[in-house]
Amino acid sequence: MIKISCLLAAIGLVQLLSTPLLAQTEIELYPGRIPNAIEAENQETSEKGSVRNVSKPTLTAFLPPAGTANGAAVIVCPGGGYGGLVIEREGYRVAKELNKSGIAAFVLKYRLPSDRIMKDKAIGPLQDAQQAIKTVRERAKEWQIDPAKIGIMGFSAGGHLASTAGTHYDSTFIDNPQKTSLRPDFMILVYPVISFEGKIGHKGSSANLLGASPSTERVNYFSNDLQVTAATPPAYLTHAGDDTVVPVSNSIRFYEALNAKGVAADMHIYSQGLHGYPKTPSFDEWFGRCLHWMRTSGFIPGN
Repeated sequence: MIKISCLLAAIGLVQLLSTPLLAQTEIELYPGRIPNAIEAENQETSEKGSVRNVSKPTLTAFLPPAGTANGAAVIVCPGGGYGGLVIEREGYRVAKELNKSGIAAFVLKYRLPSDRIMKDKAIGPLQDAQQAIKTVRERAKEWQIDPAKIGIMGFSAGGHLASTAGTHYDSTFIDNPQKTSLRPDFMILVYPVISFEGKIGHKGSSANLLGASPSTERVNYFSNDLQVTAATPPAYLTHAGDDTVVPVSNSIRFYEALNAKGVAADMHIYSQGLHGYPKTPSFDEWFGRCLHWMRTSGFIPGN
């Protein structure tokens, strides 16, 4: 019996060692001083797949199994109204699914805007997004990534951050001695906040990022449909027409702005889905359309 048990254990060990494992490594986003930071107690909390009060940003690398990487990479920005991060459902789960298609994924736990921890809370999340792009591009060879196929993906307020990174990359808010390009090569925006203007603007995200009474100049600067140029990266957008939290007009405005500047963009609007796609469309449905767009756009190999 002992010999049989040892044999079974050995077989199990061989199977374990031969099974591809997802490499998941969390690193501090900044190797040294965090820019724009005020020294303060770390009050980060985590509960039920979400985190709040993030003051120490990190980047968690999810690398596809050896031999399956296709060179593409996506930085994933979870949503949460700039008041929290839905990091499990809109971060880690998505990263693991990207890995299944040979795509390297990096979940960004970005700082949540707060006057307690930042000198200028409006630019804190953008600094973290730029640092994430810089980090992935500068370590592309190490992570088997094509530096020309690094995209950014965001959900809800994370979609606002992703679209901010895609429209404000020519304004550098971090130290960048190597002049590394901070421009994402593509954007994937899932029920995104885009505008802070009028009725379609998400008031919670705006208040958290810009404060209760922001100037018109700041509102316009962070209303990303107003910041599109011909050099803005291509984008895929998905949204639901019955979204009562972030109106579908956000995606429509951004698509129209991209289209007006000749920037390639796809958009899929579901008649039902609400905010967050809690029941419909299914994950495989909307995520499959994102992958299809990445294939047809040349960011990952076609079938």
